[in-house]
Amino acid sequence: MPLKPKFWDKDKISLIALILIPFSCLYWCLFIIKKKLNKKKKFPIKVMCVGNIYLGGTGKTPFSIELLSILERLGKKACFVIKNHNLTEDENKLLSKYGSVFASSNRVNSIKLAHENGFDVAIMDDGFQDFSLEKNFSFLCFDEKLWIGNGLLIPAGPLRESLKNGIKRANCILIKGKKNNLIENKIRELNKTIDIFYFEYKPIDIKNYLDKSVISFAGIGNPEGFFELLRKNNINILNNFSFPDHHNYTDHEIKKLINEAKENDAILLTTEKDFLRIKKEFHDKLSFLKIELIIEKKNELMDKIKKIT
Repeated sequence: MPLKPKFWDKDKISLIALILIPFSCLYWCLFIIKKKLNKKKKFPIKVMCVGNIYLGGTGKTPFSIELLSILERLGKKACFVIKNHNLTEDENKLLSKYGSVFASSNRVNSIKLAHENGFDVAIMDDGFQDFSLEKNFSFLCFDEKLWIGNGLLIPAGPLRESLKNGIKRANCILIKGKKNNLIENKIRELNKTIDIFYFEYKPIDIKNYLDKSVISFAGIGNPEGFFELLRKNNINILNNFSFPDHHNYTDHEIKKLINEAKENDAILLTTEKDFLRIKKEFHDKLSFLKIELIIEKKNELMDKIKKIT
């Protein structure tokens, strides 16, 4: 997946976006056809979806991991289910560090495997736009700073579906960032009763980097969010490098980054998801930032999840 186009997040609709709108209309027609043709499969176990409508960078995977932890504390036997393809390899590696992962060519088969292995709850990391199966509950994730970008559908904008359509199908909204009344008001216009929760990332090993110089890099949905987290925690970033989401790093790229850090007497720092995507032979030359997910009103969210399951 290439780097996200900058015009996707401009306040005003750019000329390039206007040119691409006919393709967005075609995308939407195909989306509607796909939705109507699919017959939803029901399952004997609970299916909880953590999804988005903004393409990448909304915190789905970290929240999925936190959701697993919450479910286990509630006495549930939960696991992750994903659709297996090249772009999910890094998610698979990361999720498998925290729980069981069932991956197949489609999510229906993944959930069947979860049920056959005795799990009570299947957590779908992504799949909000998968209409081939019935979800018991869907969390819809947003980034407070990215929100919906220019508000247009792919490829003219970053949206997988319209805001109205997504909000109406969701059961709960999760926003990465600070409280934003403008966003909340827009959500309430579309769904008056939906619950909204905020969460943020908190580095848990930040002291290891406070007195160091850092070269940072990331190949995730929103690399700038990672760099901003470092700056917010007073990390001295000498330089940062952005790569496409799910980027498969070549040896040349990693060696170049290692040399950059060495020449500047700096630590090479990335995300855990990126770290797991890099060959193990390079792991002793770089570090990843460990984070925890802090949910505002977490007890209220846990009560809600308890009622669902």
